[in-house]
Amino acid sequence: MTTKIPVTLEGNLTADPEHGTGESGNEYARFSLAVNDRRLNEDTGRWEDAGTVFHRVVVFSQQARHVTDSLHKGDAAIVVGDLRFGTYTDKDTGQTRETRDVIADNVGASLKFTGAAINRAPKASGPAADASGPVAEPASYAGTGVTR
Repeated sequence: MTTKIPVTLEGNLTADPEHGTGESGNEYARFSLAVNDRRLNEDTGRWEDAGTVFHRVVVFSQQARHVTDSLHKGDAAIVVGDLRFGTYTDKDTGQTRETRDVIADNVGASLKFTGAAINRAPKASGPAADASGPVAEPASYAGTGVTR
């Protein structure tokens, strides 16, 4: 049984996202997100960094390509997804190790301190992506004999 823990993270990419294709042909992107904890120092009245937590993030499919093309090292991002825990055997020592990854449902640039340009991608591919849809004419021009 897998435990899903929903999370929302805001932080900065520590490196450019790594893009690849899995054995099943599914695209993925992986990156690390540094989340800084800031606290107000009541003695000085200034905000101070109180520690950084690094999260490994994995995103799949078309969004993986968008993340790779759009986000780069140092960019502020917001990630919404599920925290997943796993285990693996270290090849060198033979010891069992634990992993913690965020499987992202949605990744976006944070607009807290900067702006962004949006390039919309069509949801459909092929001819349907360029289709204009049905064209309706007013009843007086449709040959129905009804005028307004």
